[in-house]
Amino acid sequence: MTEKILEKLQLLPDKPGVYIMKDEQGKIIYVGKAIILKNRVRSYFQSSRNHSAKVQAMVARIDDFEYIITGSEIEALILECNLIKKHRPKYNISLRDDKTYPYVKVTTNEVFPRVFVTRRVQKDGARYFGPYTNVGAVHESIKLLRKLFPLRSCRHLDAKRPCLEYHIKRCLAPCAGKIDEKEYGAMIKSVCLFLEGRSEAVEKDLTKRMETAAENFEFERAAKLRDQLLAVKKVMEKQNIVTGSGDQDAIGMARSEFGVCMQVFFIRSGKMVGRDHFLLTGSDGESDEAVLTAFLKQYYNQTTFIPREILLPIDLTEQALLAEWLSEKKEAKVAVETPKRGTKRDIVTMAIGNAKIVLEEQLAKLKTANQQTEGAVVELGQYLQLGKPPNRMECFDISHIQGSETVASMVVFEGGIPKKDAYRRYKIQSAEGKPDDFKSMREVVGRRYGEAAADDLPDLIIIDGGKGQLSSALEIIRGAGHDQVPVVGLAKQFEYIFTEGESEPVILPRHSQALYLVQRIRDEAHRFAITYHRKLRSKRNMVSVLDHVVGVGPKRRKALWDHFGTLNKIKAASVEEMSAVSGMNLPTAQAVYNFFQTKDQM
Repeated sequence: MTEKILEKLQLLPDKPGVYIMKDEQGKIIYVGKAIILKNRVRSYFQSSRNHSAKVQAMVARIDDFEYIITGSEIEALILECNLIKKHRPKYNISLRDDKTYPYVKVTTNEVFPRVFVTRRVQKDGARYFGPYTNVGAVHESIKLLRKLFPLRSCRHLDAKRPCLEYHIKRCLAPCAGKIDEKEYGAMIKSVCLFLEGRSEAVEKDLTKRMETAAENFEFERAAKLRDQLLAVKKVMEKQNIVTGSGDQDAIGMARSEFGVCMQVFFIRSGKMVGRDHFLLTGSDGESDEAVLTAFLKQYYNQTTFIPREILLPIDLTEQALLAEWLSEKKEAKVAVETPKRGTKRDIVTMAIGNAKIVLEEQLAKLKTANQQTEGAVVELGQYLQLGKPPNRMECFDISHIQGSETVASMVVFEGGIPKKDAYRRYKIQSAEGKPDDFKSMREVVGRRYGEAAADDLPDLIIIDGGKGQLSSALEIIRGAGHDQVPVVGLAKQFEYIFTEGESEPVILPRHSQALYLVQRIRDEAHRFAITYHRKLRSKRNMVSVLDHVVGVGPKRRKALWDHFGTLNKIKAASVEEMSAVSGMNLPTAQAVYNFFQTKDQM
């Protein structure tokens, strides 16, 4: 313990507040709250026998700490939640990647609101629903909403006439004045109720509006409302009644060696309308109570809807404090309960069971991923009889069309996973104009390994090609003095692997993970090479068009390409825009403009 910390410990007040732990670099590593700051902060620096391994590791890194005094414990809780969300300290329990969770946004700040998926929550007057962990399910919900309600999807309301969406009855064309603001607003109200899970309220609202329209002899409008009503009823039929009434969140919790999973069941108006699960990090060595408390603080600090009742799997020390905090956020009474029997307990038990299933699925996925990556690397090393698993592999491929724009790619896999920042691409000079894959391969491996140090070599070099390609590569690699690195050739047709000095290929088992890994590496090398080749070919084609313009030489041609990037942008540019490009002048710009105008009119 440093003298600086010792001095600060003596000055700690016996008041509620938030404490902030920092490391040597001044980075915040932990944020906590306390009813009495003096007692709570000092407890970290006393005997470590009762501390978990995680707390001991954190305390060892503390170089300084700060504290903020608050007026009450609930103020401390609110501040703690906000600081954790802002700084995401290493030693706090946290939702995984909560910044990337999608929300459904209803732009109620616009005259005719839109509904779409977003990952940014702003204080802009719009309504947000979420967060959700499954982005696919969110997009499905949006598709369903668009089937139920003819919402506008365009960003602007300046269209002169309705688009196709109106004619296929998927939009009411507010841009063309086909619907007034009041009627559209009523539909948006139903959309918000539906997103809250209040299908019954939507049904009542639609029924009332349909009957009113019919009484006023607005039969076409009544028919549209009837269709929406029938669609909503179909959705409601799929929802299960679980309790008599009310809005509830039932929370289940499960732990395994993979981590902690929280399952949240959303019950609205007594019906199960959805569920979501969240994975937590930093929970090793923490009690179930600490993990659940941390989850509740973070989840309800960022969620857009708080129900009137929250059902927990275990009792919490801060249960009353959490209920007070949530009631303040909702501006209505929120009950936080731990049911012991009855229907409510059954719902929580079901949520716990679902949380366990999620963890089992995550473990299965993790095992499968390990088999496809690290396991496949070990398996490949065994089949090729290498001294050790080829953790780092580099694969080369050549791409060209009849010798033109010849390029080579080098892709890198480490631990069976692509390492894209290590990829390299090469423009081949030695074989340009004539197809010669052997010469091209000699050039690219020479450029990569000709002057490479021993510690800069991979565990395995893969040449995309048969015996000829392998021989060409070996000639250069061995000639550079790299005698220990294994080099193999991959035949294009059957993924036969040719090794140095062997006439017969190694044939990997048809359904082995090693074969799948080699195929992924080969396909990635081919994709990377063909992408670069197409880029060069596109650039060459653009250049050849500009060759026909009087006054445009190599320098001006390159200047136009660098400035505009594509041929279409050059075609669309005005004379003034082209003349402003470095190296261009007004007569040449006029010539380029006239060339494309004349060509388009032909």
